[in-house]
Amino acid sequence: MFARIFKPSKTAMQSGRANTERWVLEVEAETARRVDPLMGWTSGDSVTSGQLQLKFNSQEEAVAYAEKHGLAFRVDEPHLSTPQPKAYSDNFAFHRRKPWTH
Repeated sequence: MFARIFKPSKTAMQSGRANTERWVLEVEAETARRVDPLMGWTSGDSVTSGQLQLKFNSQEEAVAYAEKHGLAFRVDEPHLSTPQPKAYSDNFAFHRRKPWTH
């Protein structure tokens, strides 16, 4: 089994940083899913291990868990965004690049 350790980013449906502070260890499926020729259902050999997500308070805890259980893993570093301060009055500034129209 192969595991991926990452810090999830915020979803598009939220403006806050909820559920982004913990590290996640996600186990990837060993084999690809396949389509059953009779019923057309999608199935795989290790369905439950592909759905497994463990949450940890720090990256070190997740790495220690993966090493303890003999999992091959990859650590994806989080992408930190830099907020750009904006003000409503900037919409009407003289030095605006595009003209303001309705």
